[in-house]
Amino acid sequence: MTVWHPWQPVPPLPRPIPAAVLAELLDGGQAFRWHRLPEGVFEGVWSRHHVRVRPAPAAPGALEFTAPAWADPAATAAALRTYLAGPPADPDALPWRSDPHLAACLAAFPGLSILRQPFGETLLGFVCSATKQIVQIKQMLALLAARHGQPLHPPGAAPVSDSVLRHSDLVIRISHRLPTWPELAAVSVEQLRACALGFRARHVAGIAARLAAEPGWLEAIEHAPYAEAKARLLTLPGVGEKVADCVLLFGAGRLEAFPVDTWILKAMTRRYGLDGWPPAQVAHFGRIHFGPQAGLAQQFLFAHERAAARSPR
Repeated sequence: MTVWHPWQPVPPLPRPIPAAVLAELLDGGQAFRWHRLPEGVFEGVWSRHHVRVRPAPAAPGALEFTAPAWADPAATAAALRTYLAGPPADPDALPWRSDPHLAACLAAFPGLSILRQPFGETLLGFVCSATKQIVQIKQMLALLAARHGQPLHPPGAAPVSDSVLRHSDLVIRISHRLPTWPELAAVSVEQLRACALGFRARHVAGIAARLAAEPGWLEAIEHAPYAEAKARLLTLPGVGEKVADCVLLFGAGRLEAFPVDTWILKAMTRRYGLDGWPPAQVAHFGRIHFGPQAGLAQQFLFAHERAAARSPR
């Protein structure tokens, strides 16, 4: 079992994050390698960072974190702040004053933001997300990490966490980072299918081969203007409009991206009268109506719609 550092404060974030909003932020579909533990604790992994986060007991809206004993707490604290703070965004600049529904969404989830995730990991996660629910995406990525990723811990350190994710008859411990795209290029389609990817295995293998043949291609997209980056992502197998917008919003901080999934279609139909509109037109409406931070508005709409569906009528 991993030995953890003492709990310590997360460096101040742009906005306080209440406990309910922390759950939405880490377990609401932006990222897929966070797992809920008892007493409001979340354990997660991105890149080579392995942390636990919880609301600070004595400071509402503040957070505390701990890291494995082998990690440098100062480096982890800096990386965690960057990850949670996300791209520069200002919810008050959204058009909530003229949009009562958006105002209600902002009031329901104060402090909600966009995570700043590694671009390559975000691409992998959302390519695996097609037609799957969050728990299933988590299982796929956990299997990929356990079987094809490198250990998070250095040689000689405690190798595993006591947090587990169950898949079929397997118990998957959080002990490995996700495989990189160069590492995935050496993994066969059959091995990918064995990680429960199904038809997504062909897409992951195709992207890995493409990126291996064109070094630097993905890095260039991460820093390209939104329209150019999206057009280029759409040339990858398994990447459609929604996946491309999710990758750019959650992995590159492109706030003008407005991903449209079933929850957003419901929200835009019920709250904005866009009944029967195709996703591409809904996305265009979202970018125009909500402005340069349309992707931030999308997260508030998404969270509110899912919460409404869970509430007793």
